[in-house]
Amino acid sequence: MKKEANHSPRSRSATAALLLLAALAPALALAHGGDGIAAHAHGGFLQGFVHPFTGLDHLAAMLAVGVWSALAVRPVWLAPASFVALLAVGAAAGFAGLAVPGVEPMIAASLLVVGLLVAWRRALPLALAAGTAGAFAFFHGAAHGQELAGSGQWLALAGMVAATALLHGAGIALGRAVLQRHRALSLIAGGGTALLGAALLVRLA
Repeated sequence: MKKEANHSPRSRSATAALLLLAALAPALALAHGGDGIAAHAHGGFLQGFVHPFTGLDHLAAMLAVGVWSALAVRPVWLAPASFVALLAVGAAAGFAGLAVPGVEPMIAASLLVVGLLVAWRRALPLALAAGTAGAFAFFHGAAHGQELAGSGQWLALAGMVAATALLHGAGIALGRAVLQRHRALSLIAGGGTALLGAALLVRLA
């Protein structure tokens, strides 16, 4: 008599989290490759794709939005979709050379606020959840756009959007597979992200 495989939702979520984290590994390797492929992909898709991985502030914020969505935002795609959309708008502003004030402080503030939302597993009204994610994303996008402006900038934007969506997906999978089950871990992860944001704000003061 055949034994039926028992694949619980938690088991599937854990597998998905591991697969997504494995998918991120090549991007992280490229991002820190110095004179490797990424360093020579001037303004192209690949440079845009690895760009979110090159700064801890961007990387942590994008993962944190995914984790927060898994823990407290319904529908789960709302905050990530808003983040990706406004990231693209901010990047376009950066490409156009618009002077966006307060970029660095707002990026730091995004880590502080979203980190606290993760730590507290705080749900927000739909419009406020989307608005919070989108507002912070605009400043992340503006920072990327200023750095990636030039030849091939729209290909770079496509790569950046793809990487951001992947990071959100990894955060959601991680939140569902691990942090949803262990409140202490979400408190540590969210608290650490918030502390990073606070430290950056102090440094900028």
